[in-house]
Amino acid sequence: MIFDISVATTWLLFLALFPMAFFWLRRSWRIFIKHDYSEVALKRGEMPQNPKKWAPFTGVINLAAGTVAVVTIVGILLGYLPYKTWSAMTGITLWMKVFADYIISRQAHPFTFGKKKTNKDCLSE
Repeated sequence: MIFDISVATTWLLFLALFPMAFFWLRRSWRIFIKHDYSEVALKRGEMPQNPKKWAPFTGVINLAAGTVAVVTIVGILLGYLPYKTWSAMTGITLWMKVFADYIISRQAHPFTFGKKKTNKDCLSE
Protein backbone atom coordinates (compact mmCIF):
# COMPACT_ATOMS: atom_id res chain seq x y z
CA MET A 1 0.00 0.00 0.00
CA ILE A 2 1.29 3.41 -0.98
CA PHE A 3 0.64 6.16 1.53
CA ASP A 4 -0.88 9.10 -0.33
CA ILE A 5 -3.52 11.72 0.34
CA SER A 6 -6.46 9.37 -0.29
CA VAL A 7 -5.18 6.87 2.29
CA ALA A 8 -4.66 9.69 4.81
CA THR A 9 -8.17 11.09 4.31
CA THR A 10 -9.66 7.61 4.55
CA TRP A 11 -7.95 7.05 7.89
CA LEU A 12 -9.02 10.49 9.11
CA LEU A 13 -12.62 9.75 8.16
CA PHE A 14 -12.53 6.39 9.93
CA LEU A 15 -10.87 7.75 13.07
CA ALA A 16 -13.28 10.70 13.16
CA LEU A 17 -16.20 8.28 13.44
CA PHE A 18 -15.27 7.40 17.02
CA PRO A 19 -15.55 10.87 18.62
CA MET A 20 -18.54 11.77 16.44
CA ALA A 21 -20.45 8.68 17.60
CA PHE A 22 -19.47 9.35 21.21
CA PHE A 23 -20.58 13.00 21.22
CA TRP A 24 -23.82 12.35 19.35
CA LEU A 25 -24.85 9.46 21.59
CA ARG A 26 -23.82 11.40 24.70
CA ARG A 27 -25.92 14.36 23.59
CA SER A 28 -28.98 12.15 23.05
CA TRP A 29 -28.35 10.56 26.47
CA ARG A 30 -28.28 14.01 28.06
CA ILE A 31 -31.50 15.03 26.34
CA PHE A 32 -33.57 11.88 26.88
CA ILE A 33 -32.26 10.48 30.16
CA LYS A 34 -30.85 13.44 32.10
CA HIS A 35 -33.31 16.02 30.66
CA ASP A 36 -30.44 18.47 30.08
CA TYR A 37 -31.58 20.86 27.37
CA SER A 38 -28.52 23.12 27.42
CA GLU A 39 -27.42 22.09 23.89
CA VAL A 40 -30.82 22.01 22.20
CA ALA A 41 -31.37 24.19 19.11
CA LEU A 42 -28.60 26.68 19.82
CA LYS A 43 -28.33 29.74 17.61
CA ARG A 44 -25.19 31.80 18.18
CA GLY A 45 -24.80 30.06 21.52
CA GLU A 46 -28.25 31.08 22.77
CA MET A 47 -30.97 28.66 23.74
CA PRO A 48 -34.51 29.07 22.40
CA GLN A 49 -37.28 30.29 24.68
CA ASN A 50 -38.70 26.78 25.05
CA PRO A 51 -35.88 24.23 24.62
CA LYS A 52 -38.04 21.40 25.98
CA LYS A 53 -40.26 21.71 22.90
CA TRP A 54 -37.32 21.12 20.54
CA ALA A 55 -35.53 18.51 22.65
CA PRO A 56 -37.23 15.41 21.12
CA PHE A 57 -36.28 16.46 17.59
CA THR A 58 -32.66 17.15 18.52
CA GLY A 59 -32.45 13.97 20.59
CA VAL A 60 -33.76 11.77 17.77
CA ILE A 61 -31.37 13.32 15.27
CA ASN A 62 -28.40 12.75 17.59
CA LEU A 63 -29.51 9.21 18.42
CA ALA A 64 -29.96 8.30 14.75
CA ALA A 65 -26.63 9.80 13.70
CA GLY A 66 -24.78 8.17 16.59
CA THR A 67 -26.35 4.80 15.85
CA VAL A 68 -25.42 4.98 12.18
CA ALA A 69 -21.86 5.90 13.16
CA VAL A 70 -21.59 2.93 15.55
CA VAL A 71 -23.06 0.54 12.96
CA THR A 72 -20.58 1.87 10.42
CA ILE A 73 -17.64 1.38 12.81
CA VAL A 74 -18.69 -2.18 13.59
CA GLY A 75 -19.26 -2.94 9.91
CA ILE A 76 -15.81 -1.65 9.01
CA LEU A 77 -14.04 -3.55 11.78
CA LEU A 78 -15.82 -6.81 10.90
CA GLY A 79 -15.11 -6.32 7.20
CA TYR A 80 -18.76 -6.23 6.10
CA LEU A 81 -18.70 -2.78 4.54
CA PRO A 82 -16.60 -1.95 1.48
CA TYR A 83 -14.92 1.46 1.32
CA LYS A 84 -17.47 3.12 -0.98
CA THR A 85 -20.37 2.00 1.20
CA TRP A 86 -19.00 3.11 4.56
CA SER A 87 -17.59 6.38 3.28
CA ALA A 88 -20.96 7.20 1.73
CA MET A 89 -22.77 6.28 4.94
CA THR A 90 -20.43 8.45 6.97
CA GLY A 91 -20.61 11.44 4.65
CA ILE A 92 -24.38 11.38 4.31
CA THR A 93 -24.85 10.97 8.07
CA LEU A 94 -22.52 13.85 8.85
CA TRP A 95 -24.07 16.27 6.37
CA MET A 96 -27.66 15.33 7.20
CA LYS A 97 -26.93 15.88 10.90
CA VAL A 98 -25.44 19.29 10.19
CA PHE A 99 -28.42 20.30 8.01
CA ALA A 100 -31.01 18.93 10.43
CA ASP A 101 -29.43 20.72 13.42
CA TYR A 102 -29.36 23.93 11.41
CA ILE A 103 -33.02 23.61 10.44
CA ILE A 104 -34.11 22.90 14.00
CA SER A 105 -32.12 25.81 15.40
CA ARG A 106 -33.68 28.18 12.86
CA GLN A 107 -37.18 26.91 13.61
CA ALA A 108 -36.62 27.32 17.34
CA HIS A 109 -35.45 30.91 16.88
CA PRO A 110 -38.03 32.49 14.57
CA PHE A 111 -37.10 35.47 12.47
CA THR A 112 -38.70 38.70 13.66
CA PHE A 113 -39.45 41.57 11.30
CA GLY A 114 -38.94 45.15 12.30
CA LYS A 115 -37.17 46.65 15.28
CA LYS A 116 -36.40 44.31 18.14
CA LYS A 117 -38.05 45.29 21.39
CA THR A 118 -35.99 45.56 24.52
CA ASN A 119 -37.30 45.29 28.06
CA LYS A 120 -37.22 49.10 28.27
CA ASP A 121 -39.46 49.39 25.20
CA CYS A 122 -41.94 46.86 26.57
CA LEU A 123 -42.25 48.72 29.88
CA SER A 124 -42.99 52.06 28.24
CA GLU A 125 -45.98 50.73 26.26
